[in-house]
Amino acid sequence: MKKQNLAQRRTEIRKLHRAPEPDVLAPLLKDAAPGAATRQHIERRASLLLADLRDAQKSGWVNQFLQEYRLNTSEGIALLSLAEAFLRVPDPETADQLIADKLGDADWRAHAGKSHSTLVNSATWGLVIGRALVSDSEQGSQLKRLIARAGEPFVRQAVGAAMRMMGEIFVMGRTIKEAVRRMDKGENSGFTASFDMLGEAARTFPDAARYYESYEDAIRAVGKVADRGHSISVKLSALHPRYEVAQYGRCVPELIEMVEALATLAKASDIAFTIDAEESERLEMSLDIIEAVAGLPALKGWDGLGMAVQAYGKRCRPVLAWADALGAANGRRLAVRLVKGAYWDSEIKHAQEQGLDDYPLFTRKAATDVSYLACARDMLAAKNIYPAFATHNALTVATIVEWAGPSRDFEFQRLHGMGDGLYEKLVREEGYQARIYAPVGGHRDLLAYLVRRLLENGANSSFVHQLADESLSDADILADPVAKIAAVGGSRHPSIPLPSDLFMPERRNSEGIDLNDKAELQRVAKVVASDLDTGKVPSPAKAGSPQLDLAADARRMVGQALAAQPAWDASQVEHRAACLDRLADLLEHERDALMRIAVQEARKTIPDALGEVREAVDFCRYYAAQARLGLQPVELPGPTGERNILRMEGRGVWVCIAPWNFPLAIFLGQVAAALVTGNAVIAKPAPQTPEIAAYAVGLAHGAGIPEDVLILAPGGPEMGAALVEDSRIAGIAFTGSTATAKRIGRALLEDEERPIVPLIAETGGINAMIVDSTALPEQVVVDVVTSAFRSAGQRCSALRLLLLQEEIAERTIEMLEGAMDTLRIGDPADPATDVGPVIDRDAYDRLMGHRSECRSRWLKTLEVPDEGLFVPPTLIQVDRVEDVRKEWFGPLLHVATWKAGQLTETVDRVNRSGFGLTMGLHSRIARAAETVEQTANVGNLYVNRSMIGAVVGSQPFGGEGLSGTGPKAGGPHYLPRFCSERVTSTDTTSSGGNATLLSLADIGV
Repeated sequence: MKKQNLAQRRTEIRKLHRAPEPDVLAPLLKDAAPGAATRQHIERRASLLLADLRDAQKSGWVNQFLQEYRLNTSEGIALLSLAEAFLRVPDPETADQLIADKLGDADWRAHAGKSHSTLVNSATWGLVIGRALVSDSEQGSQLKRLIARAGEPFVRQAVGAAMRMMGEIFVMGRTIKEAVRRMDKGENSGFTASFDMLGEAARTFPDAARYYESYEDAIRAVGKVADRGHSISVKLSALHPRYEVAQYGRCVPELIEMVEALATLAKASDIAFTIDAEESERLEMSLDIIEAVAGLPALKGWDGLGMAVQAYGKRCRPVLAWADALGAANGRRLAVRLVKGAYWDSEIKHAQEQGLDDYPLFTRKAATDVSYLACARDMLAAKNIYPAFATHNALTVATIVEWAGPSRDFEFQRLHGMGDGLYEKLVREEGYQARIYAPVGGHRDLLAYLVRRLLENGANSSFVHQLADESLSDADILADPVAKIAAVGGSRHPSIPLPSDLFMPERRNSEGIDLNDKAELQRVAKVVASDLDTGKVPSPAKAGSPQLDLAADARRMVGQALAAQPAWDASQVEHRAACLDRLADLLEHERDALMRIAVQEARKTIPDALGEVREAVDFCRYYAAQARLGLQPVELPGPTGERNILRMEGRGVWVCIAPWNFPLAIFLGQVAAALVTGNAVIAKPAPQTPEIAAYAVGLAHGAGIPEDVLILAPGGPEMGAALVEDSRIAGIAFTGSTATAKRIGRALLEDEERPIVPLIAETGGINAMIVDSTALPEQVVVDVVTSAFRSAGQRCSALRLLLLQEEIAERTIEMLEGAMDTLRIGDPADPATDVGPVIDRDAYDRLMGHRSECRSRWLKTLEVPDEGLFVPPTLIQVDRVEDVRKEWFGPLLHVATWKAGQLTETVDRVNRSGFGLTMGLHSRIARAAETVEQTANVGNLYVNRSMIGAVVGSQPFGGEGLSGTGPKAGGPHYLPRFCSERVTSTDTTSSGGNATLLSLADIGV
């Protein structure tokens, strides 16, 4: 019965995942609203707490910091950016560049001596000195000469001291022993601590092992002072580098084993142990782990196990009901820390990128407050939950105190360094319990954490930020969130559209699948592994000589399309665009079948297959919208008595030659652009991937595109050559190798009798990523692995050459090697697979040949299955940029180093390769990004992110030089290249006078 109750609660949790916001909020509003009399009591207590906070603000470092450096000021933004990166920069030259970049344009002197906090003023003077040293002013020059005489790198010392001051206020200690000692100081009297060993998420198995050891050490250290009531918080993603739904089979059992060991040690040490919250996509996995650990016989009778739950999630309330049921099922009281949430902005972006049906969280800050209050009431009433309320909001605290009545059987929690003054009287005078969430770790490691905490708590809508804003009254700060949300009917924030409406009113976003939903992922995996229905590909004529029949077949198709094109061109733009919209809908309807073909024929992994279908949908809808907007006749200005009309019309018959690596997206992208502009199309897919092309063409015909207007031409290079050689062709769109593009270009130009027709070619590149010493190594490694090895490196945009600044090369390569060890190589139909096989034997042999030639320079390679065309992901060291002379289209990544101060020279050396498709840059120096943007000859530059996955309409894709002709696919200039521009000029006075001019009335007379 108890297990049945748990299962029922899990069903309720799933029902609310991305449910409509008003539906979720309706019951929460009811239970979060106190009665009128209770509201008065709450407001009185909240006003007293607010007064305490304001008193503390005069000495509280964080409040003073937010007061002096608000996030909507250039100084506040610069300071956070500097803090995030400065202490990890090992070389003085780059450190100076970072300081100049962040401090150079801000007015730090205006803040000098203005704060009530000595610490803030000390930090400010360090920044004033830094600003002067990097400025070009006379005063700055004088100070530079003074420091030069002193012979010390004074600017770095001053700024470094300021950064360390910021760090110390948010970190309880650099070691667990230091943190425990600091909790004994008078400022923390009456408070207990939950120590959090700093670490965002493990990227490698050695990282995870180090985090595990740090948790073990912390539990033992805190256990020595168990009588003080301190506890430990553990982050599951720090214990496993692949804590992902797709890796459920390996990560969840391993995490259960690790958490069991840590929890058993905590029980033996007589301290509490809380599992921290993760992003919403990991919620169900976290619950599985917590449920398994809670039921372990070794932990029976121990009430020290706890979990954190985020109130910004729509599933928060049923999760709490599940936690209560879990406690009942195991005869224990589960400690639950209720927090408002830590990943709000990234969760919003993720849902939009994935094209999901709604958000897993609330889009208004006040809605989160409503959820928090309703959930707090549930927790106070739960029999099997020990409530812990983590908040810095005086109104929230006052409400909980009022609802709890005389009970003290719960605790409050706050972040170390924030909320000073809120709980002191409650703890020391009224007997309430409060715990400080206390980060532990070195300053160099804490800065990303620090910045996120400041951004989270310094956002305009947060209580901490509002408290620092002197323009807001107490009534403004203590406004009732229930009334705010009720007034808007619980509706979503108007500035945050649903993912499907992201590009509205132009077009709908393509629908995604939640591959982080375990049940949905299993369904998709079953679909893509099912038998593929072959035999849909039409064949060329079979009678007679193959060579002659091939040429005749090509001529027949061109003639057929040529006859059909004028009527198609004469149809309304709206009709052609509507056909593309219907095709997009059909692609989404047939998504499962298309993904199955992409996995089995093109050997794509499940996420890549989904991305393939979504990109094809986006191309159709985007080009339909662009056609409606840009292909209408335009009246141009001219002298009176004259009418000039510009028309965009189809050129004739286009040949679209698609590659095997994007056999649906690029195939249909080229075809859709040519069709919507009024052309007939002969579409030649790659010989390796004819099935998915045939399926797509069938859908296009079903969407209303005539069969004679869109003709499939399966075959190999000979078919492509036969089509290209036909002088009746009006244009060619080609994606593939540079050598083939050049051959096509020569064929078009060498025939003196044929018209000059356009060639749109998108080819490959030696794509480089440049990383300087300000970059966050963990982020770099994730983006490198994604860019180089996803899709088995078989993307035009894939990373081929990694260029690391010398000072960080060794550590970055070590992390990269560890991250490579986490990759799964195997069957692309398996959801756990990261890297599948390459496309065919020819590709395999070429790649393995190059890999073998470079064997002495391998830094890292992986084992692969014995059977299949699996090229081992391999990291290859090269001495110079120039050592990589051609594109190796697979999971082979070359790495070289560059010297500090030589960024421009490094970009120039990459430019000299002649390729110009994509480039990546990882740097926290804005001026470095500007330099690369100005000097890199590439079509797509990616800064502080991966280099793959260009989004239609947002990141138009295409290169220059040896990498293509342009215009960019998925961009606003693509369609005109498929058109003939025609102008008609008419003399409207030829039949007798300018009636328009003669009929003008006098104005102002």
